[in-house]
Amino acid sequence: MLRSLSIQNYALIEQLDIEFEGGFSVITGETGAGKSIILGAIGLLLGQRADVKSIRAHASKCVIEAHFDVSAYGLQPFFEEQELDYEEECILRREVYASGKSRAFINDTPASLAQMKGLGEQLIDVHSQHQNLLLNKEGFQLNVLDILSHNDGPVSAYQKVYKDWKQAQDDLEALISRAEQAKADEDYIRFQLEQLDEACLESGEQEELEQEAEMLSHAEEIKEGLYRATQLLDADDGGSLSTVKECLGAMDGLRGVYPAAGELADRLDAVYIELKDIAHEINNKGEEVEFNPERLEEVNNRLNLIYSLQQKHRASTVDELIALAEGYRAKMSAIVSSDEDIARARKRCAALYDEVLRLAGGLTEARVRAAKEVEQQMASRLVPLGMPNVRFVVEIGSRQEPGLHGMDAVTFLFSANKNGVLQNISSVASGGEIARVMLSIKAMIAGAVKLPTIIFDEIDTGVSGEIADRMADIMQEMGEGGRQVISITHLPQIAARGRVHYKVYKQDNDVETNSHIRRLTADERVEEIAHMLSGAVLTDAALNNARVLLEFPNK
Repeated sequence: MLRSLSIQNYALIEQLDIEFEGGFSVITGETGAGKSIILGAIGLLLGQRADVKSIRAHASKCVIEAHFDVSAYGLQPFFEEQELDYEEECILRREVYASGKSRAFINDTPASLAQMKGLGEQLIDVHSQHQNLLLNKEGFQLNVLDILSHNDGPVSAYQKVYKDWKQAQDDLEALISRAEQAKADEDYIRFQLEQLDEACLESGEQEELEQEAEMLSHAEEIKEGLYRATQLLDADDGGSLSTVKECLGAMDGLRGVYPAAGELADRLDAVYIELKDIAHEINNKGEEVEFNPERLEEVNNRLNLIYSLQQKHRASTVDELIALAEGYRAKMSAIVSSDEDIARARKRCAALYDEVLRLAGGLTEARVRAAKEVEQQMASRLVPLGMPNVRFVVEIGSRQEPGLHGMDAVTFLFSANKNGVLQNISSVASGGEIARVMLSIKAMIAGAVKLPTIIFDEIDTGVSGEIADRMADIMQEMGEGGRQVISITHLPQIAARGRVHYKVYKQDNDVETNSHIRRLTADERVEEIAHMLSGAVLTDAALNNARVLLEFPNK
């Protein structure tokens, strides 16, 4: 539950520090004193969007911090899942800077707004007047049934299968679309593949063919050069080999008288052997090279085929053409197998749809049982709230197709009059009736979930007198059993029933206006409630009436 709240530089609040207690507490104050500002600050701790306009004038940032006792609410798995430090005293802090930057912390660890919102939803339920509009929303009505029927597990299981089914439908539609497109392109794909296959392309052949074409185009020039080289090396008259051989003989003749000549002779012998081998290879190469117009034409034709395919398919290498052919082959294979793939996908969709219907049926059964409980509880709660002839019916219809929350369409039907026609509650209930209905629903929900703190923001609008007493009974009852209920109210009957009473007020000085909140003493409570009864001027009758209200037995 909420233990303390600190607000700095937020709207009209320069510095506010307040401690809260368990059970039923009330907050009062004149209109505009700052009650909504405090709720706005709490909203920031629940992950709501920050507005830099809310920062107090001339301040660089605002800071809102709250301490919660979470020891009794089993929230440790949430902290572990979010990789946050768990402490029995949990601290939420939000900092909003004038630059527009915002930072969130959970137990002094930086956190995302999604994490703060996820934790906040398990700590506080703030019920403001605009929340009464939830009665217009079918999702809220459905959620009430699921909470009371403890459908969390079954709803999660259903929604997982539902999402799988929707994804399977999307996959099937995409598969059919691709298959239809592929079949429309089948003739084109087959023609391109056949043309590439007929070319019998091999990796690396383009480079080899280009080299061969270059050689065949210059065959006579190559042959002439090789012949000339052979002559220079091995001609009988003046060839390099004969000259080296003569040098070798001269050095051999000096071995006996000049030792260095022997070493030179050995080197010349190696040169002679190498030159003789080179001359022999050049001669052989020269005999191999022939001008072959037929082969040149064959090579050029092959290269022209490759070049034309590359140009057509915008490829730069044979390897790219081979990869393209494999792609076309895969598409042809997909076309052939698409009917089988579609059949399997249809079968999967059908199986998931059956499972969706099965799980949805279980949800419907649980909701039907919960609907009877809701009808009974709402009747028993609303009659004491000034609706003796109330009729409240939960209508559960069937959808044509499953939705994220099942096959059920839920509508709350309502009539406050004895002979009135049951109609959608949002269209027939008055503001005061809506407030009483929502309070009764919140009381039911509070009994089914372990929500630590509930804040009612003027839920008593449109009621007074005995009805206010009955609403106070309900909020007082909700505050029992360790739950914390805080009601912001303008009604003295409700203000008098709180175990603790806080007052929000404004103070002006020469420069600015500040909002404050403080806990009232017993005497101050008498005066505050008397003011709520009689206005600005305190009368003895109002003071006595306030004392009577405060002496009403608090549960």
